[in-house]
Amino acid sequence: MPASNPPTAPDLPFPVFQVSSQVERYLLYDINTISWLRKTHNILGVLIGTLPQIPQQNIFLGLPLELQPEETRLLVEKGLAYTVNDLDRHTQDLASQTPDQIESIRADLYRDGMELARELERNKQEQTREALKKLRSNSSSTTNSDSTAGPDPQTQDSASETTLFDSPSTKEPTQTKPTINPKPWTITPTTSYPPLSRPPVPLFPVLPKVNPSSYALFAHLHGKGYFITPGIRFGCHFSVYPGDPLRFHSHFLAMSAEWDEEISLLDLVGGGRLGTGVKKGWLIGGVEEKEGEGGDGGDQAEKDKEKSGGAGVRTFCIEWGGM
Repeated sequence: MPASNPPTAPDLPFPVFQVSSQVERYLLYDINTISWLRKTHNILGVLIGTLPQIPQQNIFLGLPLELQPEETRLLVEKGLAYTVNDLDRHTQDLASQTPDQIESIRADLYRDGMELARELERNKQEQTREALKKLRSNSSSTTNSDSTAGPDPQTQDSASETTLFDSPSTKEPTQTKPTINPKPWTITPTTSYPPLSRPPVPLFPVLPKVNPSSYALFAHLHGKGYFITPGIRFGCHFSVYPGDPLRFHSHFLAMSAEWDEEISLLDLVGGGRLGTGVKKGWLIGGVEEKEGEGGDGGDQAEKDKEKSGGAGVRTFCIEWGGM
C-alpha cells in the first residue's frame, strides 16, 4: 500500500481559539492543522464535535478538536501557536466590517443557499421522473403478459376505458416549467476565517493557565516522544502512549505531584492496583527541588517550575506484584 501524503504544515504560528473566558478551553477547527500536529508534534487533543440531531452519540465524534491546557501551553511556548479569545475576536472583527463587506458576506451566503436549493429541487424532480418511469414500465409489462392469453372481447371493449395504471399519478406528466428560483436555504458557515480576517499574531502571546506540576510532567513526557491523552477515564491526570494511540495501547497512568507532597498509602495502593488491573504502570512524577529552593524562595521556585517545561522532572513507576 503506498504511503499517504503527509499533512501540509500550516502558516506558523496558527491561532488556537479560547471559547470561554472562565474556563481554559481551547479548540482547533482546521483538519489540516490537526493532522499536522498529530503527525509531527505528538499532539492529540480530543474530538468533541457531534451532530445536532444526535447529541448523545459519542462513538464517532468529529471536529472541532479540544486541546488540553497543557498541550496549548506547550504549543505557545514553542512558538507554534497563539491563543485567541473567540468571542472577543468575532465581536471586534464584525464591528470593524464596512456595510459593503457585510453585504458581500450576506450575498455570498444567499448565493450558496440558492444554489443548494436549486440542486435539491433538481434532484427531487429527477427522483419523481425515475419513479414515474418505473411505474410505467411495470404497467407495460403487466399489459403485455395479459395480451399473450389471446384477445378477449370484454378486454377490447374496456380498452378505451381508464384503467388503474392510467391514473393521473402514472400518466405522462405534463411539461411544467421547473422552479427557477426556489426559496434559498439558510447557510451556516463552517469556518469563520474566512469570511472574517485571520486573527493577528500578538507581540506578547498569552500563556494558558496550567497547574505547574502537571504541566512540568506533561512537558517532560512529551519531550521523551510519548503521546499523551487525558486520563480521566482511569482516574489520573494523563494516559501515556509509546506511539500513536491508533496503533498502541497506553503504557502508563500518570499522576503529577509536588516534590515534597505527601501521598497517602491508600493512593499508592489504589493507583498501583488500578494500573496493574488494566495492564499499565502507575507513574508519579514531579519537579525535583534543588538545594536552596525551599524556605523563603518557595514562590520563586514555583515560578521556575512553571517555566521549566519539564526540566528536572523525575518519575517513578509503581506496579503491583504477586497478582
